[in-house]
Amino acid sequence: MKTTPAPAAPSPFVLGNIRRFIAFRVLFNARFYYPVFTILFLDFGLSLEQFAMLNTVWAFTIVLAEVPSGALADLLGRKRLLITTSLLMLAEMSLIAWAPGNGGTLVFWLFLLNRVVSGLAEAMASGTDEALAYDTLVEHGMADKWPLVLDWQMRLQSMGFMLAMTLGAVVYDHTLLNRGFALLGLGLQIEPQLSMRLPIFFTLLFAVLTLIVTMGMQEPQRHTDISHHPTNAGDVHGLLNLAGLTLRAAKWIVHTPMALAIILFGMTLDHTLRMLATLTSQYYRLIDLPESSFGLIGSAIALVGLGVPRLARAMTNRLSPGINVLILSLAMITALVALGRFIPYFGVLPMAATFIGMMMTSFFTSSYLNAITSSSQRATVLSFKGMAFNLAYGAIGMGFAALIRHERLLLTEHNPQASEAMLENGAFITTIGWFPWYLALMLLLMGLIVLPKLRNQKPTIPTR
Repeated sequence: MKTTPAPAAPSPFVLGNIRRFIAFRVLFNARFYYPVFTILFLDFGLSLEQFAMLNTVWAFTIVLAEVPSGALADLLGRKRLLITTSLLMLAEMSLIAWAPGNGGTLVFWLFLLNRVVSGLAEAMASGTDEALAYDTLVEHGMADKWPLVLDWQMRLQSMGFMLAMTLGAVVYDHTLLNRGFALLGLGLQIEPQLSMRLPIFFTLLFAVLTLIVTMGMQEPQRHTDISHHPTNAGDVHGLLNLAGLTLRAAKWIVHTPMALAIILFGMTLDHTLRMLATLTSQYYRLIDLPESSFGLIGSAIALVGLGVPRLARAMTNRLSPGINVLILSLAMITALVALGRFIPYFGVLPMAATFIGMMMTSFFTSSYLNAITSSSQRATVLSFKGMAFNLAYGAIGMGFAALIRHERLLLTEHNPQASEAMLENGAFITTIGWFPWYLALMLLLMGLIVLPKLRNQKPTIPTR
């Protein structure tokens, strides 16, 4: 007897919102200045200490705006917030695209405004894009496809990252560009003041494309139905609803041990690894790598990262959250110990491991947290997660700046004749050596906070 084959399961990628969600993630995160992030600030005339403090401002801006923006997304609509995000991305890149490169007061203030606007954009995007995509799946009965969507989103985002890293580093190096023009028989000569702005100009173009993508998104009907007051958040009722939604989400996180554990462990791993990732270009300089290679290295890491979402999905399906956290934590502590050795050339391997660790942390956090969060407060809960992550990132940024200052003073006392570059590099190397100890201590602290709660919790039914 012939059997009728079962109908093929519908693909989540037939949904326009899912395709646009992935496109948004790719375009919004493909920042062409990332491979030269630290040295870009330094080449504009800012110091390493100023760089650390400016990124602390960025993180604290996100902290202040994160939860209100998430609640607004739940109250007013995710599409509106994402369009606003795209406009802010345009503004942040425009602020520094034509900034002078003399390191004066004007440059500092332009970069400060850039960090504030960038933080607002990150806060608006954080959780909002995820909530729109996940509720689109829920609306079509495909919530179980979320790990598959994450898998493809992270792989395609890695490809966008590869493009941005490679091209961004190449165009930043004016010497390499001019050699290429000469080989092609072109009479062009690019000055350093122009080449160091090219990654910014390319990112500005991606901001325009991001705006086009967000304008094509559709608000999920499920969210429209559960919104309390979809009309106006500027009136009294809207503000009360916003405050009430925020308070309910906060109480739910505190009283749901699994949610609290996901956020705290994710926060601990994310902010430590992200701080190191921020310092990549300066680290590469100190392990004797040429600037023109930074983008190629980033692309190679992104290429390896194409397989990370599939590995993370397999681990999510086969292993418990606790085992996955333990494996990832031990791997990252080992990587940070190796990172602190500053091994010439081969030091790139532990740095690559930190990027892979960041990807796995993001995947685990999203998968576990979305599975237990209701649609009515999804964006708000995800914004609380983002707030926690960036609060920790801001704190470690302040700590890093303070340690750099302290180590510089010590080195100055012992080597009064040392050059400014020697002092800066020496302080940097010593400070990086503290990171594995810091991560181990923070993970232990988080374990002491959440493990007793998890032992006593009642079984949690995932809310799809």
